[in-house]
Amino acid sequence: MTIPTDAPTAAGTPAARFRTSGSGAGSDFARLSQRIADAGLLNRRPGYYAVRLGLVAVMLAAGWAAFFAIGDSWWQLAVAAYLTVVFGQIALAAHDLAHRQVFRKRRPSEIGGRLFANLGIGMSYGWWMNKHTRHHANPNHEELDPDVAPDILVWSTDQARSSRGLANFFGGHQAYLFFPLLTLEGFNLHVSSVRALRSPQLKNRLLEGALLFAHMAAFLSALFLVLSPGKAVAFLLVNQCLFGVYLGCVFAPNHKGMPTLTGDKRPDFLRRQVLTSRNVRGGPVKDVLLGGLNYQIEHHLFPSMPAPHLRRAQLIVRDYCAEIGVPHHETGLIESYREALAHLHRVGEPIRRRRAAA
Repeated sequence: MTIPTDAPTAAGTPAARFRTSGSGAGSDFARLSQRIADAGLLNRRPGYYAVRLGLVAVMLAAGWAAFFAIGDSWWQLAVAAYLTVVFGQIALAAHDLAHRQVFRKRRPSEIGGRLFANLGIGMSYGWWMNKHTRHHANPNHEELDPDVAPDILVWSTDQARSSRGLANFFGGHQAYLFFPLLTLEGFNLHVSSVRALRSPQLKNRLLEGALLFAHMAAFLSALFLVLSPGKAVAFLLVNQCLFGVYLGCVFAPNHKGMPTLTGDKRPDFLRRQVLTSRNVRGGPVKDVLLGGLNYQIEHHLFPSMPAPHLRRAQLIVRDYCAEIGVPHHETGLIESYREALAHLHRVGEPIRRRRAAA
């Protein structure tokens, strides 16, 4: 592992602390895991998820019932905004299913995941699962985590120095463009999902494709059969642009602006997960809106832990990290965005200098 020079001190993680590996690889996590298990926090919560998934289904049905009841009216833009929140909650439910927080076995998790992801919001469960699994294994690793690949944005000064194409075009001012670019993320999920159908590594491609296109056909047919073309396009733009912003606002606080890793050597599992993640303070409302991912450190340490247990786990993990001398970083929601945007601006400096010299 090499320590990037742009590792943010705002996270309270000096680069020297990053080199700490602990005594006995894995032993620190094993002791923490035992405390978590003893507290019963890895036990399934079938009642909670039955209510949660049921409420999401009711919210979706209510949204479409309102859509058909209102008919060809500009009031439909309010329905489009409402369905943004519902689609976000469906995505979060698919996330929990993928991590086997709901069902212990793989098959029911995959069935539920494809119904919620592919059919519910038009996102390939298999494609996202592959991508998200690689992220969890190596969070914020520049060569191994697809979420910090220099695609449109750059996440370190090294990426900025070698940037080409869109990353070079946007990177110099990416902090100002971050939230506007999120308006495209909903469309990007659909495009990436369809592209993934061509990959022979995607399992059950026919099923994934059938569910994806069923969602898209039903969604677009409803819009253009009920609404005039102008209103249908407006509904689509409002819904998908806000959906992208909502998802971005859920996931951006988790790792953006935290230290990045490079090279072959890495810290042990506990430090790899804790030092690259950020928690967001909040109460029950934030827990619902962010799907429990505001407890990102605990989620990364115990991905299969049911979401309602993360709040209690945070107390154990925070105390344990203090005990072994590992920083446990937590901020408010607005501060998390500020840290992420400050990091994006800082790492874009090489691009701005290169343009100034041209």
